Amino acid sequence: MNLDSSTLLEQQSSVKRTIRPLGVSSVHGIRFLGNRLLAVDPNQGMLLEIDPKTDNTIILNPYQTSEFMRTTGLAVWDDTLWFTKGNSIYFCPGAIKGSSVLTLKPEYFLELPYQADGVAVWQSTVYVTCQQAGYILVFDRKTGKEITRFYAPGIGFENIAVRGEELWICDRTEKTVYCLERATGQVIFSVITPFDNPSGLAFHRDTLYVAYADDELYIREDPNSDDPFQLNRRDRTIIHPLSFYYNKEGKYALSNGFLIEMSYMEELEPLDEILLDDLEWRIALPSNTDRQKVREISYIGMPFTEEIQEGERVAVFKFDTMHSHERRFFGWKALIEVRGIKYQLKPRDVEKIPPLSPEFKEKYLVDNDNLAMDTDIIQRAAQDAIARETNILRQLLSIRNYVYDELSYAVTSKIDTPDVVLRRGVGSCGEYVGLLLALSRLNGIASRTIGRYKCPAFPDRKGLPLEPDFNHVWLEFYLPGFGWVPMESNPDDIQEGGPYPLRFFMGLAWYHVEIGKGIRFQRLTSKGVPLNKEEVSVGTLAINHVRFTILDELPAN
Repeated sequence: MNLDSSTLLEQQSSVKRTIRPLGVSSVHGIRFLGNRLLAVDPNQGMLLEIDPKTDNTIILNPYQTSEFMRTTGLAVWDDTLWFTKGNSIYFCPGAIKGSSVLTLKPEYFLELPYQADGVAVWQSTVYVTCQQAGYILVFDRKTGKEITRFYAPGIGFENIAVRGEELWICDRTEKTVYCLERATGQVIFSVITPFDNPSGLAFHRDTLYVAYADDELYIREDPNSDDPFQLNRRDRTIIHPLSFYYNKEGKYALSNGFLIEMSYMEELEPLDEILLDDLEWRIALPSNTDRQKVREISYIGMPFTEEIQEGERVAVFKFDTMHSHERRFFGWKALIEVRGIKYQLKPRDVEKIPPLSPEFKEKYLVDNDNLAMDTDIIQRAAQDAIARETNILRQLLSIRNYVYDELSYAVTSKIDTPDVVLRRGVGSCGEYVGLLLALSRLNGIASRTIGRYKCPAFPDRKGLPLEPDFNHVWLEFYLPGFGWVPMESNPDDIQEGGPYPLRFFMGLAWYHVEIGKGIRFQRLTSKGVPLNKEEVSVGTLAINHVRFTILDELPAN
């Protein structure tokens, strides 16, 4: 059958658009029936049919909502509808006919010691996720007997779907989707989701859709109040296509990309009397990496020349003379493709890596950034953090978990050295990085600071100016024979004593912008001589302005 262009466009938009179901507080356990989408709202006990083209939402169980309260998992096999509720799994034989749902008559299948989260069915096998047990439980569909169990890949609430020989898992805490071998439960690859709190997933042909159940802040208008504009929260649930690309040889996987415009500008406004001759003001430019591609760069206010420093692009702004009364705007604007990345390295992949080169030892194992590596408290911490572990990936994870156990996050007025931070027990992202660098380097692991800014994480707010309140840093560690791999500083430190997510251990979300990898973000020289902070600092000379605009969503590759 031949299809005209309008029909093809309609079909494409019906499976690629973001679905925003009407009238629901949250969506879990999504499943496609033909071109219709089934879902459950556990808060209201509603079994829903959603039209992906129009968002039109129908309640399929208007008289049975109590029977579906607390339902989070949903599955369909042949003519049977399966769902989880509390600790139990139920099925409704004969409920499905073609792409329609008929009378719902739930029958008991089995009960778990803990809450059953998600359910999927493939032929004679039933798969159930259970956060409290920490496993994916596998049962015989006819007898209800447990066949086997697989370790859950993440630490949070997980929902599940089956596609052929693959199990697909979304983890709400990890903000990650995993692809597993259905026969063994081994993780093939994983990707970071573009939105928070994934609560269900399903394939429609070759497109993977993920549901997100969250809330959002908004300004509520109350005309009867003395303060008519009030900050409030409301439920937000969407179902969004997840794009993914797995590079097996490169050992990484990419997820949804975004085209963003980033502007970085300095407003010259010296606080002190100053006169600088032949001043060169260097500002690092965005990097090209496995997950980030720079399309174009232009100047703001003043033209700049460009130089390469240790393989990184740097903008050089030149001033013949800088006076205290001088006012200027200068900076750059970049058009960048950014994507989520998760490196797929396992401890066994790094068992036989080559030794670190002398050049890297001299550069990345030394205290060249006030890391207090010669203090007793930091040297003891370096030993305690890894104990007897010898594998480099396990060492890094042990170091990260040790730092998370010892520190709590807070914004601080200045960056203190790691020994002070460790005694205090509280640190900013930069102080987390300093301690992580010190402990890694003392254990022979080359590491460096990276980062600078994160785009505000609102991927559905296209075309709007978004301005971050703070800069941000994380770190990279070097694996000889492979290369540099990222590790976030503090965002995975989400609960006292753990367990801690692994989403940003060897991974970055789409909103991380990598700038000046391995070099200083800004540097001043006068008459060719570098200026140190004691002489003059960037903060006393200018105010920075940072803006992001999300222009478009891109495929994962």
